[in-house]
Amino acid sequence: MKILGIGNAIVDVICKIDDNFLDKNGLKKSTMKLVNEKEFKNLILNLKIEKTISGGSVANSIVGLSQLGNEVGFIGKVNDDDLGRKYLEGLEKEQVKFHYKIKSEKIPTGTCLILITPDSERTMCTFLGTAGKISESDINEDVVKQSEITFLEGYLWDKGDPQKAFNKAIYKSKQSAMSLSDLFCVERHKDYFLDLVQNKLNITFANEQEIMALINVKDFKEVITFAKKIGKMIVVTRGEKGAIVIENDKVIECNAKKDLKITDLTGAGDLFAAGFLHGYVNKLSLKESLEKGTELSSKVIQQVGARL
Repeated sequence: MKILGIGNAIVDVICKIDDNFLDKNGLKKSTMKLVNEKEFKNLILNLKIEKTISGGSVANSIVGLSQLGNEVGFIGKVNDDDLGRKYLEGLEKEQVKFHYKIKSEKIPTGTCLILITPDSERTMCTFLGTAGKISESDINEDVVKQSEITFLEGYLWDKGDPQKAFNKAIYKSKQSAMSLSDLFCVERHKDYFLDLVQNKLNITFANEQEIMALINVKDFKEVITFAKKIGKMIVVTRGEKGAIVIENDKVIECNAKKDLKITDLTGAGDLFAAGFLHGYVNKLSLKESLEKGTELSSKVIQQVGARL
């Protein structure tokens, strides 16, 4: 197996809204907020659902990698309920091996409400459900050892069982990669994420805002200095400024694609990571890997939803 993804197994519910909806519900645009089941039901009450799809950040990346012809797998916790079974079907349809045995849980399968405003920005409200209860026992050690890279998401990390699951996966991996996921995650888990980036991970994916918040800097040049100093690979998406990878003394950049008809930014980072990792595991150059990531992210933002 080329890449094993470990992440939140979340069913995405996509709705179009106006900015007033965000203000009325105290939501900050372009961020992810964790909500409980009651809050989730209240939010969705008067909304028109555009699309329902198996989601989760790393799962989206893994599906992208599968579509590019790579042999991939995924571990994520779902309940044996209607949404959980639909989730499994969604992955199987995309030729992704689901390395998790579905069983009946007390908590329902996780759901993410993706709210798209007219400017194509997406704001997420996530009810983690059983996805956030992943533990060491859910991580199949043999499957981790068989993959070339284990790819994790910052959204999944939390103290307790998820932290133990994370540590087990990284410890048993040949190479480990992680996406910082969201500014909310970085602010919430800053010290732990910094330790992961500096000491445990081989590859870190982030956007410009996330990596600068993680290391408390205002100038992007300091991100390059930081990456060179720790000697790990840092891959950063910078919106209109394109993308950059720093590995030891190498600094390679790729321009953003121009004149795109942007519809929905959901999944841009997920598909960028898929394209980059595809290049990396198939021995393309770092420049070619950046270009593949940019190509995939450019495609996904011109449609609704996080999968091509």
